[in-house]
Amino acid sequence: MSLVKKFATVGGATLGSRLLGFTRETMMAAALGTGPMADAFYAAFRFPNLFRRLFAEGAFNAAFVPLFAKEIEANGVAGAKRFSEEVFGVLFTVLLLITIVMELAMPLLVAWVIAPGFVGDGEKFDVTVKLAAVMFPYLMCMSLTAMLSGMLNSLQHYFAAAVAPVFLNVALIGALGYGLWTGADPLMTAWCLAWGVLVAGLLQMAVLYAGVRHAGMRLSFKRPRMTPNVKRLLVLALPAAVTGGITQINQIIGQMIASTKDGAIAVLQYSDRVYQLPLGVVGIAVGVVLLPELSRALRGGHLKEAGNLQNRSLEFVLFLTLPAAGALWVISDEIVRVLYERGAFSPSTTAMVASVLAIYGLGLPAFVMIKALTPGFFAREDTRTPMRITGLSVVVNCALAVSLFPLLAERGIATAETVSGWLTTIMLFITLVRRGHWDWDKALFSRTIRLCIATGLMCLVLVYASSALQPWLQPGSKLLHQLAALGGLIALSMLVYFALAFLIGGADLGMIKRNVKRKASAGQVS
Repeated sequence: MSLVKKFATVGGATLGSRLLGFTRETMMAAALGTGPMADAFYAAFRFPNLFRRLFAEGAFNAAFVPLFAKEIEANGVAGAKRFSEEVFGVLFTVLLLITIVMELAMPLLVAWVIAPGFVGDGEKFDVTVKLAAVMFPYLMCMSLTAMLSGMLNSLQHYFAAAVAPVFLNVALIGALGYGLWTGADPLMTAWCLAWGVLVAGLLQMAVLYAGVRHAGMRLSFKRPRMTPNVKRLLVLALPAAVTGGITQINQIIGQMIASTKDGAIAVLQYSDRVYQLPLGVVGIAVGVVLLPELSRALRGGHLKEAGNLQNRSLEFVLFLTLPAAGALWVISDEIVRVLYERGAFSPSTTAMVASVLAIYGLGLPAFVMIKALTPGFFAREDTRTPMRITGLSVVVNCALAVSLFPLLAERGIATAETVSGWLTTIMLFITLVRRGHWDWDKALFSRTIRLCIATGLMCLVLVYASSALQPWLQPGSKLLHQLAALGGLIALSMLVYFALAFLIGGADLGMIKRNVKRKASAGQVS
């Protein structure tokens, strides 16, 4: 199977999940707007999400996948199964202890980490504590799910792991639909959402376990033991967890600062949801597929194939994210107005969310490139270098967020995260090149320049087209007219960008077919 087909499998499933996420956020905006219950729910949900990214997705994509792949190569499926059971026993026990401690310490966590700004508002603080307590076991479910996902990805079964997040959106859409249908107040709606998160975690874990069994691995629970393999996993996982969760770390820092202003957390969340669509579809697809592919190439000594995988993956990332970034910058107002502006979501809120979204758009290529660059370290079992780079970028993010928030409010936090993302990307790329782990070719540089030109011209077209369609995009227009106008703008931007990209040599069909297709028999790229 070609690399593009694997990207498409994961990206397609992720796209479905993110589109459902848009539906969820649209309903959330109508039900809660940027009121206190929206702030409370998003603050409470961010915490288990942070740990999920740190200790589940980040750690296992970076540490578990290469070790699992090594076990398959060295000891076959039986050895990989034994390794997985060793990890599962330790992981389950540790997660259970963490969950118990966090549940007991939740008031302190909300006061010091999750939302320090809520301490002065007794009702908001109490609700956040209770919602976080309901949702925190989601971390345990998702950490075990991440392990099962890593197994499936290493076995080249990508779809089940990619489609599992759909259940979270389905559960939350159901909770919101129930709240809107029954006319529930914001507090009751928030409670429905919290329980929906927990149910979704259990569903995702069940689906992935069934997928692993279908792939031929029947895991059984083993007494937790610190075997050499488990120790090696922990050594790799801790720094990888920090690196894999860089975006979430920066967002939790932003949330802590934003909690001092009413509605700021919700504004950041609504804008985050929009740019997460291209970030998730492209970034997650590349990160999930590239790591096991790169690990296999390096294990087999196919350095030419490894270099080509890295270059073509970065080309693929830029090919899709540069136009998305340009569109988010130019038509952020139109996107937010059509997606969210109804019910409790006012025109003034639209302006705030759109300004934050435009800034996040500028950071989108960097956020996605991080997903394509870190496998170059992780596949070599080097998780410390990205952790050091991440640590520096977090310090920069903190300093900028604290400095800019009093001046720019939510836009200051978005600016800090964007600058931090680009700093991380640049340092990761330079380090790989200096070590000789990234033999970047002239084709990558040349196509990047051409793609930037195509993106710039597309943005100019969007400026004039959005101005011409303003009568259809105004709040007073019918929703169908707004959707048609926004869809027309997106279709036009895609047509202009892809036509220009292929016309001036930023991309070509031969490149897509030839450079990302692996010859399994020869072990190298044609």
